[in-house]
Amino acid sequence: MSKAFIAAVIQDSIDCTGVAANQAATDLMAAIIRELKKEGGFTLPSFGTFTVKKTKARKALNPRTGEPVKVKAGKTVRFKASPNLKKAV
Repeated sequence: MSKAFIAAVIQDSIDCTGVAANQAATDLMAAIIRELKKEGGFTLPSFGTFTVKKTKARKALNPRTGEPVKVKAGKTVRFKASPNLKKAV
């Protein structure tokens, strides 16, 4: 799925221009990112839950050379599908 796909769905759903649908898709993605930063996660009922998780610093191996590499601590986004979504798929 891409931003263009989301914009096309919005355009078909509410019968608006492509520019307006693209702006709506951009605003939707920005709102999701803002909520993840502010609250650390959010839930879309009947779809699933997005949460921000911290990752620890660790050592890994470079797959090309096999030498050890240090990986810094950071954050990642996790998704857990709702039972309704699991049943639908």
